[in-house]
Amino acid sequence: MTFALGVLPVLLLALGFPVFLVLLTAAAVALTMFMDVPLAALHQTLYGSLDAYSLLAIPFFIYAGELMGRGSVARRLVAVVQAGAGNMRGSLGVTTVGATAVFGAISGSSAATVATIGRVVLPEMRRAGYPVPFSAGLVTSVGAIGVIIPPSIPMIVYGAAAQESVPRLYAAGVFPGLLIAAMLALYVYVQARLQGFAPGEPSTLRNFMVAMKKGVWAMGAPFIILGGIYGGVFSPTEAGGVACVYSALVTRIVYRDLSWRQVLKVAEASAALTAQILIIIACASVFSWLLTVNQVPVMVVGWLQGLELSSWMILLAMNVLLLVVGCFFDPLSAILLLSPLLVPIAQAAGVDGVHFGIILTVNLAIGLFTPPFGLNIFVAQSVLKQSLGDIYRGTMPFFLIYLVALGLITYIPQISMLGVQLLLRQ
Repeated sequence: MTFALGVLPVLLLALGFPVFLVLLTAAAVALTMFMDVPLAALHQTLYGSLDAYSLLAIPFFIYAGELMGRGSVARRLVAVVQAGAGNMRGSLGVTTVGATAVFGAISGSSAATVATIGRVVLPEMRRAGYPVPFSAGLVTSVGAIGVIIPPSIPMIVYGAAAQESVPRLYAAGVFPGLLIAAMLALYVYVQARLQGFAPGEPSTLRNFMVAMKKGVWAMGAPFIILGGIYGGVFSPTEAGGVACVYSALVTRIVYRDLSWRQVLKVAEASAALTAQILIIIACASVFSWLLTVNQVPVMVVGWLQGLELSSWMILLAMNVLLLVVGCFFDPLSAILLLSPLLVPIAQAAGVDGVHFGIILTVNLAIGLFTPPFGLNIFVAQSVLKQSLGDIYRGTMPFFLIYLVALGLITYIPQISMLGVQLLLRQ
């Protein structure tokens, strides 16, 4: 059994097999060679893992984000934030952080945020004289906020895997996301003062109101989505459906960015992306089920309890593990693989399941821009035409900022739970 669940997956990954195929192969080998279980259990678990109402939100938010990303929404968001930033030093960098946070509250996808916002701000940052590594690192790393600020697809998956409330996870993600955004904006401002980045154009109330008038429909999306969830109007899954309708109406009828044919093309592309995500979820769920059936989580918890580690040391060890895993696995696969192992450990250490979900999400968000396999790095390289060397050098300062934020979020649970108390009155 150790070979099937431990050695074989590592071997297949080293050979370059896709993650879903690695997990499915390991599960099939374990069932056929090491367990006296009918093979039909494999099929039942594959399909049963997708029979979760909360997972319906994934295709909805993907489609809404794709619609907004294909049109002029990103450009209008950047214009509104930039008008608010005014002529302060580093205003364009601060605008990048703010626009990313707002767009992340629409799409829930880090890669889509990097590609969409990056296309708008990178040319402007070049013209303003920002160093290439700095601008590349900023755009690549700030996109990770897109999976921390709700709506977040990884949080939906964690909620399904750990049986936690998605609305509570969304509420808990608000202040950690804003904390990281504030720390990144402060760093950009300090660097702008030290390196003499060009200030932005002076902003007047009239300019701000003009930008807001042009971008009010784009700014309305996160308010409708999050306001509806926290106001009890609809569930996160229903919010995804509302976001789809709203995005289609805004991009097609209000802004006229897309034709109806293009709207359907976006739906086709979103369906393909959804299929890629769901097949990973299904295969990872089978692998996680096998770990649970073979009592691996129980054994790991017992082993850790035998070491008599304090809670802060357990959290530190889990953070290190998650940071390493995030360098090699995408967040969804990592969540489904590690939740059965780590959630019982966190509960044994007295950590709230929602708080741990935020810790897990922030760790894996950092992995999105960490070498060697950070998804945001490849998006920035291919879509934004940035070199790997510039990206690697540029992301290092931001990596350290995220680590500081992770430490605060891990050991000060009130940062996460305050959102639950204020937004959901719990």
